[in-house]
Amino acid sequence: MTTLADVAELVRAPAALSVPGDVVAGAAAAGALGPRTPALAGASVLLYWAGMAANDWADRELDAVERPERPIPSGRVTPTAALGLAAGLTAAGVGLAAAVGGRRAAALAVPLAASIWGYDLLAKNTAAGPAVMAACRGLDVLLGASGGHLWRALPSAATVAAHTWTVTTLSRREVTGADAALPMRTLAGTALVAASAAVAVPGARRAAVPGARRAAVPGARRAAVPGTEAASAGGAASAASADGRAEVSAGRARAAGVAAALPALLAGWYAARYGAAQAQVVRDPSAGKVRAAVGAGITGLPALQGALTARGGAGLLGLAVAAAAPLGRRLARKVSPT
Repeated sequence: MTTLADVAELVRAPAALSVPGDVVAGAAAAGALGPRTPALAGASVLLYWAGMAANDWADRELDAVERPERPIPSGRVTPTAALGLAAGLTAAGVGLAAAVGGRRAAALAVPLAASIWGYDLLAKNTAAGPAVMAACRGLDVLLGASGGHLWRALPSAATVAAHTWTVTTLSRREVTGADAALPMRTLAGTALVAASAAVAVPGARRAAVPGARRAAVPGARRAAVPGTEAASAGGAASAASADGRAEVSAGRARAAGVAAALPALLAGWYAARYGAAQAQVVRDPSAGKVRAAVGAGITGLPALQGALTARGGAGLLGLAVAAAAPLGRRLARKVSPT
């Protein structure tokens, strides 16, 4: 009998922690963060789980030889159940996106779903496989941006897509192992991805400091009243106004400094974790090391998404997105993300 744990393993449930950040990063870049964002992230998770189930259904015969412990070849989930689950999750994901985001979201959710199924059924074992999977992640970022200025999210979509290309390229050697040249190429790609996430994009939205735009000091603009006492009061008010403006300026400078540094810090964290795993593959390109690097790429993606979210002006939200990275690593010890 199929259990909930079997289904969780089939859809790689913990790996879904790497998914909502796509939508959040896209929404932040496009100025579309709002009440619809969590629901669009939920739709994205449903489509991700659909893709995982469809992937195992498509690979069931190959997995019987190479990965017999997986749910389908081990007999814990039937092929029919896996296919039905994949279809149901796809319909639910597209339906939720359309219900929440309207035509603009549907216009991205439909090609996203088609790309996911196209990868699983057609492109996975071809030279186009990494590019198709990268397109899936790029469309996922744009799904989050569907309620705003879509073009502003294109750099973030390209960054996440490039990261996905490195992970997918490595994943094709999870069983056989790789030569040292492959992880060196993906490592170079990871460095470029991290650098692009750390660099500010012209026109990107920046978080405003509450109250910094207009800091009014009572009495600062009152007209002077003839007389010594009135003049003294006016002088005191002017001094207080100057002090208030200085404090506001200092606060804005500190906030701007933190906002500028945060994307670089999170991008550096992403590069350090994922890059270290790839460096291990350079030294030892065995199948086990390759799988570990792929897992690091999947569970480390939230740190990159957090950097992109912070770059879009939502620093605190970016930190929250990045926090999914260590949580994903812990859960990956129980359910493999690959």
